[in-house]
Amino acid sequence: MKRAGLAALVTGLGSKGAFALDTVTLPFGNGERPLVRYPQKRPMIGLTSRPPQLETPFSIFNDGPLTPNNAFFVRYHLADLPYNLDPDKFTLEIKGKVDKPLKLSLKEIMKMKATEIVAVNQCSGNSRGFFNPRVAGGQLANGAMGCARWRGVPLKTVLDMAGVQSGAKQVTFNGMDGPVSDKTPDFVKALDIDHARDGEVMLAYGMNGEDLPFLNGFPLRLVVPGYYGTYWVKHLNEITVIDSVFDGFWMKSAYRIPDTPNNAVEPGTAPKATIPINRFTVRSFITSVTDGGKLKAGRTTLRGIAFDGGKGIKEVAVSTDGGKTWTNAKLGKDLGKYAFREWKLPVKLAAGSYDLKVRATNNAGDTQPMDPLWNPAGYLRNVVETTRVTVA
Repeated sequence: MKRAGLAALVTGLGSKGAFALDTVTLPFGNGERPLVRYPQKRPMIGLTSRPPQLETPFSIFNDGPLTPNNAFFVRYHLADLPYNLDPDKFTLEIKGKVDKPLKLSLKEIMKMKATEIVAVNQCSGNSRGFFNPRVAGGQLANGAMGCARWRGVPLKTVLDMAGVQSGAKQVTFNGMDGPVSDKTPDFVKALDIDHARDGEVMLAYGMNGEDLPFLNGFPLRLVVPGYYGTYWVKHLNEITVIDSVFDGFWMKSAYRIPDTPNNAVEPGTAPKATIPINRFTVRSFITSVTDGGKLKAGRTTLRGIAFDGGKGIKEVAVSTDGGKTWTNAKLGKDLGKYAFREWKLPVKLAAGSYDLKVRATNNAGDTQPMDPLWNPAGYLRNVVETTRVTVA
């Protein structure tokens, strides 16, 4: 990204911010949102502006397995964004329990042997707006997710360059975005050392063949395949190897799920113990028709997507009678175990009303529950979704 282009972007993201184009109504209580436009983005569903939180309009997911950069969702916690960063002066620091602390420029990182992975990034609170009883937090529909082809350097490469010392337990990650108030904890996340060095966790500078958009982490972000987006630190500039378990706010207090077999509790109750949120649950969606949509009687092809936390999708089944009977759909091209897997199923529908359902199963045999599970933070939703349509 040229500095002139970044300057123009900063101007667009400055005091005036984005402008509302229209409003959209999401399918749950208090679901009216502005449709806004930010630099490098097509019109998106606006949740907050300071910091920017933008949801992808769900129709985008019917256009293919890769989510366009200009439609990819945006989620920040801290409002002091690094608008003045100079990519020519950017450095990534690797420090802590290492033999050789490093400071790497973007050019040095981009000269290293690159790898690519197709992976879904999904906000932990994706679909929170559908929770019943309702819970606090951003009231998102199903658009806080996206799938991209990420290009960069394995985190393992730079950790090995620095020389991880024996006794290391975790690696922490900090980005250039910061809190407006000194009372707000900085956004720092942590991974266990073995996970950090598994060869899949990536320092990404490319997204779908282009530079990362600014709002998706330019110039460098962490990609943690199969894990919720809270770990995918944007504007990454500081990596620290530690010999303890990190107890910062965003690990110890926030982004916790019930420590129960299904990570759920009875609606309206609090869990006795919690653990950090981690891998995705299995999910699937119909994308070719929306809830409340209308279809012509006769033959039509239902299409959609499925994904999970890295086992890979084994099968997708569709029901046109509210879950009484199921038919396996045909799976599309396999772009990798962390990617959206497209599916399609030709059906013949007579005039009437239908409750369409879709259910995915991964290679470990994990599937989706028919009834929604619940937790106080509104995470992990993966119920079998119902799309109600009228056929005439």
